[in-house]
Amino acid sequence: MKVLFVIDRIELKYFEFNDLVTNFWIIKGLLQKNCDVYITTIDMLKLKSAIAYTSCYKSQLNGENIIYDKDSLSEFKIEDFQLVMFRPDPPVDLDYINATYIFDFVNRAKTLILNEPSSVRNFNEKLHALLFKDLMPNNIITASKNDIIEFLDNNDEIILKPLNQCFGGGVMYLKKGDKNTAVIINSMTNNGKQLIMVQKYIPQAQFGDKRVMILGDNILPYSIQKLPSNDDFKFCKHSDENIIKATLTQEEIDKFKIVAKRLNSMGIYMAGLDVIDGQIIEINVTSPCYFIREVNHHFNCNIENDIIDFIMSKYKERELLLTK
Repeated sequence: MKVLFVIDRIELKYFEFNDLVTNFWIIKGLLQKNCDVYITTIDMLKLKSAIAYTSCYKSQLNGENIIYDKDSLSEFKIEDFQLVMFRPDPPVDLDYINATYIFDFVNRAKTLILNEPSSVRNFNEKLHALLFKDLMPNNIITASKNDIIEFLDNNDEIILKPLNQCFGGGVMYLKKGDKNTAVIINSMTNNGKQLIMVQKYIPQAQFGDKRVMILGDNILPYSIQKLPSNDDFKFCKHSDENIIKATLTQEEIDKFKIVAKRLNSMGIYMAGLDVIDGQIIEINVTSPCYFIREVNHHFNCNIENDIIDFIMSKYKERELLLTK
């Protein structure tokens, strides 16, 4: 099988050594299954006479690492690939949105794409978590300073989030009575011109948030707890001391399986829920991290095999449908 990974620019820069990211492990597993795996970034996508192309590099195994020849840039029609893994990181800015449009010109009968780019485009990781509002802390989406101050008065402690960033970027904590209230709100909303999410602060956040990993319409039986950094109220440093083993109760699995099935029906097969005290604070669909290195260490497993088996099953499922 010929596979294309659309990854982030910074990930390409550190590609050969980056076993902290999910793509490293999936690509490695696919290479071990003798797939031809190519890598690209959104700036190398293109349309020519309404046909989607990309420039890309072919990857290969070098011992335990994956490498690519920086002088081997080639151009292919995207439909030359049987599978595309669409996994660039946020921010979901105009460049990101435009990249998803390229795939509107790719025939899905020829190429399977995970996650479906149009679904990723239509799903904001903060805002659309409200599809499951009963599983979330109290929140509002607004650009209004008055709305936020009223929400703060009613909840005492709140979290303010930009709608299109990742890895905790731009997220602020605010407590009632803080002398910086006005400047924080004005800064976050660009003086009332930019929508943000405002959530009630969950006290258990001091112990971090749990990553619940969705694969198809199932919840994987593994989980990790992402601890706040020493100098922050949230997880923002991907290091061993900030990631510990966590467990999922059957109640959590049953509850979040409803989320998995809904996302699966939307073309979002791979996702990661950030959960505090059983409440969803965010749904990661752009390039969800499965914390493969850490999960394998804590659970003595090879979670990448589960992911690769799922990807191959989706490909075979599609091929079967096309032959009917």
